[in-house]
Amino acid sequence: MRVSADAALSASLFGEFNLETRSGDSIDLKNRRAALVLAILFLQPDQSIEREALVKLLWHDRFPAQAKASLRQCLSDLRKYLDSLEIDALTVARNSVTLRTQALHSDLTDLEVALNDSDWDRAIEHLLAIGNLPLLEGVSLNPAFDGWLVARREHIDARIKLALADAIETADDEAQRRLWEASKARFPTLRGIAPEQGRTVIAVLPFRESEDLVDGLYLADGVIDELSSRLGGVAGIALVGRTSIAKVTEEGGTVPQMAAALGASHLVEGSVRRRADKLEVRVALIEGTSGTELWSDVVTGSVSEFFEGRRVIGSNVIASIGKALGQSFTSAPTRRMTADREAYALYLQGSSLRQKIGIDGALARGIELLEKALEIDPEFAECWTSLADAHIMTAAITPSLRRIEQSAEGAACAERAIALDPGQGHAFSVMGVHAWTQFNPARGLELALEAYARDPNNSDVASRLGSCLLYLGKTKEALPYVEEAVDRDPIYWRNLVMLTAAYLGLGEWEKARKVGQRTIDMGAPGIFLAIAQLALGDREAAIKSHYDSRFYLDTIFMRPPGVAAMDESARDGYFRLASRGIYSGEEADYAAYSQLIHGLHATMQDPYDSSVVFPAIWMGHTDLTMKIYSECIHPANMFGLMTLWIDIDPINRTIRHPDFMAFAEKTGMVEAWNRFGWPDLIPTDPRLS
Repeated sequence: MRVSADAALSASLFGEFNLETRSGDSIDLKNRRAALVLAILFLQPDQSIEREALVKLLWHDRFPAQAKASLRQCLSDLRKYLDSLEIDALTVARNSVTLRTQALHSDLTDLEVALNDSDWDRAIEHLLAIGNLPLLEGVSLNPAFDGWLVARREHIDARIKLALADAIETADDEAQRRLWEASKARFPTLRGIAPEQGRTVIAVLPFRESEDLVDGLYLADGVIDELSSRLGGVAGIALVGRTSIAKVTEEGGTVPQMAAALGASHLVEGSVRRRADKLEVRVALIEGTSGTELWSDVVTGSVSEFFEGRRVIGSNVIASIGKALGQSFTSAPTRRMTADREAYALYLQGSSLRQKIGIDGALARGIELLEKALEIDPEFAECWTSLADAHIMTAAITPSLRRIEQSAEGAACAERAIALDPGQGHAFSVMGVHAWTQFNPARGLELALEAYARDPNNSDVASRLGSCLLYLGKTKEALPYVEEAVDRDPIYWRNLVMLTAAYLGLGEWEKARKVGQRTIDMGAPGIFLAIAQLALGDREAAIKSHYDSRFYLDTIFMRPPGVAAMDESARDGYFRLASRGIYSGEEADYAAYSQLIHGLHATMQDPYDSSVVFPAIWMGHTDLTMKIYSECIHPANMFGLMTLWIDIDPINRTIRHPDFMAFAEKTGMVEAWNRFGWPDLIPTDPRLS
């Protein structure tokens, strides 16, 4: 935001709330609620506050008529007082109150303006000044106001984090370092936005397990889980996601080939052998390009030590890997998991099944095993997080008529995980997904940012933050997180589809085409490649790419719930109609497929399914698109929101529709934009111009 250099009213919002005039004289308002009115307005200048909202916040325990009279008197006194100081800052209308930006500044606006203007010295000065001081420190009035203040503190800290992320990305090396150091005072856990120059990318491959004793303890999986956790907590280390590792190891190849496919500079491999109650673990660090073993060691311990104290993979192993890499670092602290062997084995099995996307029944079985683990140990925070993600993924990628309920179940599990262990960053991202289903994308973005702050090395967390920004049309801000997700899980097709969508949103058609082709080369459908080909003017190629996606029906593409399986002839006919209807440009094709998707919307058990709303967006069916998302956003259809922001005809008809801003208001997007910045294609609120 922009403020006047000679603003008439100045406020300190961090720490104790203080007001001063332009000349530096302190303003001492005797009326406490009048001071709180100004504090509320300072936190969202140039945004009108409804009188009704002020009444509920400041006089919630009074009868409505009495509360409204109290507000009238408070505002009258406040205006008279400001007039006596010749300060024209307050606009009082019949239904709302506004504080004009040009008449004020605060320590918050000073920081945000400095970051926006790339004035790093001033930004660092302001960051150090506010430190870890809470917003409106010591202010408390009643439960309604106190709850509002907690939410505003979260909103504003999330906004500052996002601005810092942008600043650190664009600043030069020295300014990056100084900004990062200054930000630590307020956000000590915010490792993810730090510059990651010279980071080492490591892939932890599956360990071989001895067949001497097979008793269902899944020790090799447990060793990998603990080793990955400790390495993932090291600054300067990026771990390759397990989805990509599983695919590459399944396909086989030499060490250099696997390293190249995974984008890894180094690989970790090993084996686990159990003899009676003794555990013997061999760990080796391999240089990816040459396949040379740089370091290896054998560590031993009892099975009890492994389960009860996580002491088999200790700090000495991590330090030795660091030494072999020519670096000095310490691992993340040992996680508080579970001491119960059966619960841990069930957790490992369930978590493994949770990652087997596309295998029929895998998620349901994974949920069953994770729930059994929690019956044994209900204090197992990491298992609650895994179960939360399994519910969200079930809602997103399996045929279901319970998608909102499944999303809520995931959010409830995530809340339990966080209550047990606030460091469960991935759990915050699950709650962020569910917030979208409640038409609260502002909260969704806050939670996604918090997840990234707590768990920046998790590729799923980076992916969800990137997707949340894409849904809001903030594509420039989303791109670094999407690219990070691809870097860390380079063979996970959903990440590549997101990257294709990001390039499409930026108008980088050729880049989008290349990534879309890469998605096909890795065995995934090319429906987003088809959009890139349309943008490049190649309609025939777009038709072919979309039509060829028919082979993924019932694998990567799920059938809508309640829809019977298709034989090859019916499947081919449907995809032929769809591909030509979206991409041929022929009116007859367009009309035929339009009639079909409107018919599906009217007759399907889930009228909000992605099989309806995705083509509605791409064909410019604005009314149908806005109707569906105004009524229901669920984890399966929200993925399509990122394509709203592709600026080609007919896709861009929705955002250019005269009713779009009303739609955006209804779905909560406007609130998110007011708090976190407007989308690339709508840089300011058009209703104010």
